[in-house]
This record gives sequence, structure tokens and C-alpha cells, in this order.
Amino acid sequence: MDQTQLYHSGRLTDGWQLFGAHPATEGGVHGWWFNVWAPHARAVSVVGDFNGWDTGANALAPKGEFWQGFIPDLPVYTAYKYAVTGADGAVRYKADPYGFHTETRPGTASKLYDIEHFHWTDDAFRRAKQPVYHRPLNIYEVHLGSWRRHKNGDFLDYRDMARQLAAYVSDMGYNAVELLPVTEHPLDDSWGYQCTGYFAPTSRFGTPEDFMWFVDHLHSQGISVILDWVPAHFCKDEQGLYEFDGTCCYEYTDPKKREHNGWGTRVFDYGRPEVVSFLLSSARFWLEMYHIDGLRVDAVASMLYLDYGREAGQWTPNLHGGKENLEAIDFLRRLNTTAFSVDPNVLMIAEESTAWPLVTKPADIGGLGFNLKWNMGWMNDICHYLKLDPWFRQDHHRDLTFSMMYAFSENYVLPISHDEVVHMKGSVVGKMPGDYENQLRCTRGFYAYLLSHPGKKLLFMGPELGQWHEWDSGGQLDWYLLEHEENRQLHAFFKAANAFYKAESALWDIDFDWQGFEWLVPDDNHNNVIVFLRRDRAGNELLCAVNFSPNDYADYRVGVPPRRQYVPVFTTDAPEFGGSGFTPVKIPVAVESVPSHGRPHSALLKIPAFGAVFLRGEGQLPEKPQKKAASHAAAAQKSKC
Repeated sequence: MDQTQLYHSGRLTDGWQLFGAHPATEGGVHGWWFNVWAPHARAVSVVGDFNGWDTGANALAPKGEFWQGFIPDLPVYTAYKYAVTGADGAVRYKADPYGFHTETRPGTASKLYDIEHFHWTDDAFRRAKQPVYHRPLNIYEVHLGSWRRHKNGDFLDYRDMARQLAAYVSDMGYNAVELLPVTEHPLDDSWGYQCTGYFAPTSRFGTPEDFMWFVDHLHSQGISVILDWVPAHFCKDEQGLYEFDGTCCYEYTDPKKREHNGWGTRVFDYGRPEVVSFLLSSARFWLEMYHIDGLRVDAVASMLYLDYGREAGQWTPNLHGGKENLEAIDFLRRLNTTAFSVDPNVLMIAEESTAWPLVTKPADIGGLGFNLKWNMGWMNDICHYLKLDPWFRQDHHRDLTFSMMYAFSENYVLPISHDEVVHMKGSVVGKMPGDYENQLRCTRGFYAYLLSHPGKKLLFMGPELGQWHEWDSGGQLDWYLLEHEENRQLHAFFKAANAFYKAESALWDIDFDWQGFEWLVPDDNHNNVIVFLRRDRAGNELLCAVNFSPNDYADYRVGVPPRRQYVPVFTTDAPEFGGSGFTPVKIPVAVESVPSHGRPHSALLKIPAFGAVFLRGEGQLPEKPQKKAASHAAAAQKSKC
């Protein structure tokens, strides 16, 4: 089956090699070969400054549903569009759906670019990749346009950003970055989630090779790169995919399926083979051509449900009369199958906000085939809890504990994402009660809870600085805060906590099974305390005690396994982090034969206000002599019978 047949059957996964503009030679003359799908067009030509935007100068020839042609002597970076004449006679000027490079907004044309010549140096990094399931994953989510800027407010380019971001992320102890969409998009305020270029990194920060260098450099520092990728919908800007040839090519024709009214966008037609080929090719393109380590698939719930964001009577049921989008389900399974065929260790992450089952289970057993899913329920619960006055937290203790009712139903990532620090939701620090000192203390305690809760980790940029106002995508992080000692101390805490997380396999080795977690104190709502154990596959344990109240607890008795003693190894209240030193580390806590919490042994812990302490068990308590005596007596009695 040739590429054309694969394309029309929805099985073409390298469509960027068939479509778009590619260097070519005809009759000994160098030029570019163009190929575009426009099934209902009356005519298509290539236009730009090079021909005065004359629609008759460089007409393409029809070949089935494709329009093809060769244009000689065009240099790299030449701007072009397709002039698509629809059946209605109207001419629409369209960017290349498979274009590799674009003009910088407000320009909207595609640019000629050859992506085949970058020299990659990340072979060792890629060979060393391992499955995520028993590995630490601590993701720093980044919006490239607002992480850091030049003093005059200009963006950093991809290469400057790579140098600074890689050094920062590595120093802070994160091992992956997740980038808000870098696929080309016309509107800064969309943060990249309304795309026009599914094969082009945004030109705001440089060229395609500059972005390749960005990825390659982060890999050289041991940092994985995850992209937010948006197959759920696309914007209606006139140069984009919207009604490409005057008809619905990429979107549904059914008016009850094609529009996301809440977002003002069009929905991809997952039942059209050519659209499926386009999207599968885009996903493979980033993994294969840009060496991306993972895709976080945006708005999966909107793809799964035909009634998503629609009132009764405003959506079309599936062939069984249900609300499930069967075409989207099939597409997602094929997407994940394709991704894992490209990279067996790829991270395929679903942003899915409902109780849809088996999201992270293999497609061949009825799952969607992702290997990770954002835990949106946990995120909503904990953000609600953090905003509460501590006195009222006792009535909302379930916000801390309910996540464990379903924690192992999927392979979860715990996200505190960009969506939680905008639109009047407050920054992470700003969610916390009390004055700024208490807010910083609460932030340390919360982050310790995040790192110790089962699941992989994601944090959007900014909390580590103690940023008190919401994220501003039009500016940069408040780096000036590091001029203040209290913010430097918080910054040092995040760095130390990340290092502790990475070093303690009990915190990440078993994230997706009850074997890695055990409650010790789940129900102390009056004191706002939870205590639990984390374990690795070798049986190493870490006792985690987190206090969400403003009270220091000097003698908090906890029922524990029969260890000889527990040694505090990390606390959020260390003086170097801005704490009081209430809980000293390395001073052993003896285990006593005092029943507590349904266990015969217990220990008295010192848990700081709005803080956490992690302790490592050492040794094993000997069996009580009287138990041995009783056992011998029972054995003797049995022998007489």
C-alpha cells in the first residue's frame, strides 16, 4: 500500500514526508515540491512576495484530491501560502497544514524550511531511557514566553532559553520539563492551545533547528522534554485548517459535533481517515523528528464525550444512541499505539477530567492506551482544601484522603498546573491562609505532601520563588523575589525537597499499587494531620507525617510497624528553609510498646505547624519473651495430647 492509500485509509503516520514543501530538483534546477490536500477545491496555487501574490503565477496541478507542483529557485525562509479557490469561487489564503516554519505573528504565512540537516548529540540520553513506572518523574511545567525574558521585555530565543532553563531545572532537581504548546499559534493569550501549525514550532523564539537545539541541549543535561499537544480542537483563524477548501475538511460537517462553542473552536473529524492520518503524523513528527520524550494530550474529555459542553438536543448520539465518541476512542487508541511504536519508553499523558475507565490501560484490553493520566480530582480537592481557614479544614478532611480511594485505578500524575494559578484562582502561595510567613510555611508543607503522595509529580513554574500573585503570561516570573532572604530560603527548600524525592526510592518506586502505600493515621481531622508509609520494592520504608494545622505537635503518638526506632531524615521546618527547627533531624525516636491506631507499637513524633517530617525506620523490635514462653508452653501442651 503506497502513501496515498495509507493516507486515505487513516493509516499514514509520516504524512510530513508526503505533504508540505520539500527541497527538490527537476531538470537540474533546484526548487521546492509542494503537495496539499484540498478535495473540493476548484484550483490551488502557491503565492507569496516572490510572485507578487499572483494566484495565476504558480498554479498547482490536481492529482485526485491532491494539488501538486514544482517551483524553482526559491530560497529557504521564503514566505508562502496556498491560494485555494473553493467550489463557491471564493479564494482562501491558507498556511501550509504540514508547514515546518512560519512567519512570526502577526504574520500568518508559512516559510520554506528544510528540517533534515540538524546534528543530534543525544544518542546516549535516548538509549538510557527506561519505563517510567518504577522511576522518579518530577516535571517542571513551563510557558516559554513568560518563564524569563530579556530586561526590555523581549522573549528569549530557543537557544538562550535552553541554556538558562536546563541549568535552572537541573540545579533545582527536576528531571523533566513540560512545555505549554509550542506548535504555531496566532494568539499569545491562547498560551498555544489554539493551534494553526501542527508541524511547526512557533517562530516567536526562533527556527525549527533552534528548537531542535533546545531539545538536544536539555537532553545533554539529563532532562526529558514533554510537549502539550492539542488534537481536540483547532482555532478558526482564516489562515488555518478552518474550512480549508471552503468545505469542512478537518472538522466535522455535522453542526452538532463540529463546534466547541465555549472555546470558539472547531472539532477534528476523527471519523475521516485523512484527518486521522494528519493527527497521527503530527504526533509521530514531534517524537521522531524533534526527539520529544512525551506528549501530554490536552482536553481528552472533550474528545471522548459527544455531549461535552453541549446542552440536551445540541449533540448527536453515536450509532448505539450513546454519548461516547466512538471515533475519538478509536483514534486515541491508535495514537498511543503509534507513539509506543516510535518510542517504547514514551510518556503519553492524558489530561482527562472524568471517571472514564482504563485510560492508562493497554488498548488491546479495552483501555485508551496512555501510560499516565493527570489526577484532576486530587488537584481540585487539594486546591480547595489549601484555601480553607485551618479551623474549617477539620470538616473537609476528605479532601486530603479521598484520592486514596482511587489512587491506583490509573497511573496518575499529580498536577499543580498553569490552570490552577490563573483566572482568579490565586498562586500556590496565594491560596494559603495567614500572613506571608505562614503562606510560605504552608507552601513547604504542601509540597512535601505532593512529593510523598503516590503518583508522579508536576508543578507549574513559580511556586518555588514564593510568587504571591497569579501567573501573568504577558510578563515573566518574579525573579526579583530572590533578593529577599525568605524567598531564597523557600527556593532552597524546593531544591532540597526535590533532591530528597529523587534519592528516596520509597517515594517513587511503587506509585501505582497499594504495595507502595499504607495508612497509619488517615482520620485525624481534628488535628488536620495525616500519617502514612511509602515503600519501595525492596521493602524500604519512609514514614510521612504532614500537618495542615497552625499547631506544633510535640508528642504526636502514631501507631507504627515494629521497628526499633524512627529517625527524622527530612523536615520542612528546618531553619535553612525559613523554619523554626521544631523538628530536629537525625535524632532517633524510640518505638514503644504502647498500643495506638490499632497497632501494638507506637512512637511520639514532633510534627511542625503547616509542615511535614519524613522518618526512616531502623532495626526491628525483638519478640517479647513472654510471647515466646507462651508459645513454648502451647507447644509442650500440644505434645502431651
